[in-house]
Amino acid sequence: MDLLSLVDGAALAVAADRLAGKVVRTPLLPSARLSDEFGVPVLLKAENLQHTGSFKVRGMMNAMLARAANDDPPAGVTTFSAGNAAAAMAYAARILGMPATVCMPPAAVEAKVEAVRRYGGEIVFTDDLVGTCHRIAAERNYLALHPFDDLDVIAGQGTVGVEMMVDCPEPGIVLVPVGGGGLISGVSAAVRAAQSGRTAQVVGVEPATANAMNHALATGVAQAPPTKPASIADGLAAPFAGPNTLAHVQANVDRVVTVEESAIRDAWWSFLDATKLLVEPSSVVGLAALRSGAVAVPPAGPIVLVVSGGNAARSGIASVTA
Repeated sequence: MDLLSLVDGAALAVAADRLAGKVVRTPLLPSARLSDEFGVPVLLKAENLQHTGSFKVRGMMNAMLARAANDDPPAGVTTFSAGNAAAAMAYAARILGMPATVCMPPAAVEAKVEAVRRYGGEIVFTDDLVGTCHRIAAERNYLALHPFDDLDVIAGQGTVGVEMMVDCPEPGIVLVPVGGGGLISGVSAAVRAAQSGRTAQVVGVEPATANAMNHALATGVAQAPPTKPASIADGLAAPFAGPNTLAHVQANVDRVVTVEESAIRDAWWSFLDATKLLVEPSSVVGLAALRSGAVAVPPAGPIVLVVSGGNAARSGIASVTA
């Protein structure tokens, strides 16, 4: 992919203007307990407080607004998702007054299924997520919107980073959860656009058992890993990285590390307790990386943990608090 195709500062500015007043400008919260633990300031970009409970609404809303501005807007929209992107599409479609159909795996977290229905989205449960999504688009003349590998989606997700860099212009390290790579693509683009030099580290964190981005980086090709991704951090279990997200990570991200399931599980409850924020397991992989040694604590901060979402299943929380 040509570097000119990457999301840049201009695209991020357009997305930020487009989303103004339509998404929550989430706070960058200091955590006294985590700062004491690591000896440097720790800040939390709290996207669990976003509409639909995750950052995903930024990308979906931006992409749908961009497409709706065309002379031939779509009759409706469809996507595939384990949950957060599905809820985000349903919410954005309701706001924009168009129908939305989302393709979800049969084992999707019930809280995320309920969210899609609450926002008025139609759900099709299927094991063939991508194929079913494109079939629906063809049959109904809908826009098939990729949940992470779309430049407008990436630019929308990048507004997380735009806000973060306004509130903290000189982070020492930014830790970003990685599934398909849309969030880290946008955040890293925002960090690089805001700094004249590569002073801040941008590090992605994904589960060892759902390592689609590391597989893509190792092979140089955006294709599904040999083992189907699965994790307690279900929001990060993307089936593959995309060509666009791989290119952004290659250009703008310092490295992507993995953390074991046990480290994620251990970090989840302690994060809830330390921050008093309701988050899902995907949000705590950065903390798990610091505690496990996958990422070294920098000599000076701040450390910014991107808290990707708060759509936790009650049964899951019960399992780590029992």
